[in-house]
Amino acid sequence: MKVYNENMLDEKDIQKLIEVFATREEMRNEFSNLYSAIDGYAKRCDDYFKEMVALAHKVDRLEKWIHQIAKKIEMKLEY
Repeated sequence: MKVYNENMLDEKDIQKLIEVFATREEMRNEFSNLYSAIDGYAKRCDDYFKEMVALAHKVDRLEKWIHQIAKKIEMKLEY
Protein backbone atom coordinates (compact mmCIF):
# COMPACT_ATOMS: atom_id res chain seq x y z
CA MET A 1 0.00 0.00 0.00
CA LYS A 2 1.44 3.32 -1.11
CA VAL A 3 0.60 6.41 0.83
CA TYR A 4 1.00 9.69 -1.01
CA ASN A 5 1.09 13.04 0.58
CA GLU A 6 -0.05 15.89 -1.63
CA ASN A 7 3.43 17.43 -1.26
CA MET A 8 5.24 14.28 -2.40
CA LEU A 9 6.58 13.90 -5.91
CA ASP A 10 5.20 11.21 -8.11
CA GLU A 11 7.13 9.28 -10.75
CA LYS A 12 6.33 11.82 -13.50
CA ASP A 13 7.59 14.72 -11.37
CA ILE A 14 10.81 12.89 -10.62
CA GLN A 15 11.33 12.11 -14.31
CA LYS A 16 10.79 15.79 -15.21
CA LEU A 17 13.38 16.83 -12.62
CA ILE A 18 15.88 14.33 -13.98
CA GLU A 19 15.37 15.69 -17.52
CA VAL A 20 15.81 19.29 -16.36
CA PHE A 21 19.02 18.52 -14.48
CA ALA A 22 20.39 16.56 -17.42
CA THR A 23 19.60 19.48 -19.70
CA ARG A 24 21.34 21.92 -17.39
CA GLU A 25 24.43 19.69 -17.28
CA GLU A 26 24.40 19.51 -21.08
CA MET A 27 24.14 23.30 -21.20
CA ARG A 28 27.11 23.60 -18.84
CA ASN A 29 29.12 21.34 -21.13
CA GLU A 30 28.08 23.33 -24.20
CA PHE A 31 28.96 26.60 -22.46
CA SER A 32 32.32 25.16 -21.46
CA ASN A 33 32.99 24.10 -25.06
CA LEU A 34 31.94 27.50 -26.35
CA TYR A 35 34.11 29.28 -23.78
CA SER A 36 37.10 27.14 -24.75
CA ALA A 37 36.56 27.91 -28.43
CA ILE A 38 36.31 31.65 -27.78
CA ASP A 39 39.39 31.55 -25.56
CA GLY A 40 41.36 29.73 -28.27
CA TYR A 41 40.25 32.22 -30.91
CA ALA A 42 41.17 35.17 -28.66
CA LYS A 43 44.66 33.73 -28.15
CA ARG A 44 45.13 33.32 -31.92
CA CYS A 45 44.00 36.94 -32.42
CA ASP A 46 46.38 38.15 -29.73
CA ASP A 47 49.27 36.23 -31.33
CA TYR A 48 48.37 37.64 -34.75
CA PHE A 49 48.29 41.23 -33.48
CA LYS A 50 51.64 40.79 -31.75
CA GLU A 51 53.07 39.43 -34.99
CA MET A 52 51.67 42.39 -36.94
CA VAL A 53 53.26 44.87 -34.51
CA ALA A 54 56.62 43.12 -34.90
CA LEU A 55 56.25 43.10 -38.68
CA ALA A 56 55.34 46.81 -38.75
CA HIS A 57 58.44 47.58 -36.68
CA LYS A 58 60.58 45.57 -39.11
CA VAL A 59 59.11 47.39 -42.13
CA ASP A 60 59.74 50.76 -40.46
CA ARG A 61 63.35 49.79 -39.80
CA LEU A 62 63.89 48.63 -43.40
CA GLU A 63 62.29 51.81 -44.76
CA LYS A 64 64.60 53.91 -42.59
CA TRP A 65 67.62 52.03 -43.95
CA ILE A 66 66.43 52.56 -47.54
CA HIS A 67 66.16 56.31 -46.91
CA GLN A 68 69.62 56.38 -45.34
CA ILE A 69 71.10 54.52 -48.30
CA ALA A 70 69.29 56.76 -50.79
CA LYS A 71 70.58 59.86 -49.02
CA LYS A 72 74.14 58.50 -48.95
CA ILE A 73 74.17 57.76 -52.70
CA GLU A 74 72.27 60.97 -53.42
CA MET A 75 69.30 59.24 -54.95
CA LYS A 76 65.89 60.86 -54.79
CA LEU A 77 63.14 58.41 -53.91
CA GLU A 78 59.78 58.80 -55.62
CA TYR A 79 56.60 57.66 -53.94
